[in-house]
Amino acid sequence: MIWVTRAGGNVDRVACPWLIKRFIDKEAQFLFVPAEKVLETAGTLGAKSYDAKGSDYTHQKLPEGEVCSFVTLMRAFHLWGKDPALDEVAKIVNHADVSPETSAYKMPEGDGLEAIARGCALLTDDDHQKLAWEFPLYDALYAYCQKKLRGGS
Repeated sequence: MIWVTRAGGNVDRVACPWLIKRFIDKEAQFLFVPAEKVLETAGTLGAKSYDAKGSDYTHQKLPEGEVCSFVTLMRAFHLWGKDPALDEVAKIVNHADVSPETSAYKMPEGDGLEAIARGCALLTDDDHQKLAWEFPLYDALYAYCQKKLRGGS
């Protein structure tokens, strides 16, 4: 499946491809286009859209607060609640991506993730390069959450 989002990604628009490739669609391909072209491009290609206004999977306001596209994808694909470590990653991504005043989750690791993601975005405009650099970071964050939840440090 082709997945389309806005160009110029940092936190959510890089974390979502990691989630999609690792847990939803191992053959996924990603297109990054101008914001005003996301829905049109997805429609033309029969693709899925994410993290853009009006897209298939984007931020939502829930009773507990705002959730980012990563959490929305987890809920839509029935991943939420199945793997506590992945839920923990989702909460960290949410903290890093959503305004502290409205975020559904407060996770101290989110501040570090936000700094790293925004730093990678400063190093390149190439969204595919960001994926290449940051996928190992998300793999490491997932391993950290697995160990943390097992009682490790």
